[in-house]
Amino acid sequence: MNNSGVSRYFFKMLMLVAKRVRTLWQRRGRCSTVWGAVILLASLTGGAAHADPGDVVTAKRLGMPLAAKIAEKAVEVCQGRGYNVSAVVVDRAGDPQVVMRGTQANRFTIQIATDKARSVILSGVDSSVFRRNREDIRLEMDHVDGILVLDGGVRIDSAGTLIGALGVSGAPGGDKDEACARAAVEAYVGRLDLP
Repeated sequence: MNNSGVSRYFFKMLMLVAKRVRTLWQRRGRCSTVWGAVILLASLTGGAAHADPGDVVTAKRLGMPLAAKIAEKAVEVCQGRGYNVSAVVVDRAGDPQVVMRGTQANRFTIQIATDKARSVILSGVDSSVFRRNREDIRLEMDHVDGILVLDGGVRIDSAGTLIGALGVSGAPGGDKDEACARAAVEAYVGRLDLP
């Protein structure tokens, strides 16, 4: 509900309380405008919560139709290069949003692609950059459930904000997976860079 909706709701509730207070006081024979106003004011100040602007935040999210197109494009690009892959788009929390497996890709490519995409969400950079920058902890990170530090995961950004990640697996080398993933994201950069 936006601010004007909240204001309308609050006003309606205020009117209902005022009518109820007036009715109660009239029934008891004590119709006093001052007492009615005091009770009304007390009920409003005691029960009304004041919202802080930081209490609720708005976050950009990748829409499912575009996520599906990005995943499909990654599989198509790799198939055009002779690779059977799976492509997984995860949201900003690392949860799978779209899973697309090429017809000849084996089932294990889905998990690997998902874990590559999640490493992007964890680190905030492409998985190849994370691997190069943190080679010192790579083996430990590969033991973290849901994370695999291999090339093949790329950021999906909208106007500089990370809104998801694409992981690709199945090509003969993570660098080839990443090239397909990057080509897929770049194919839709115009639709992603909206404010």
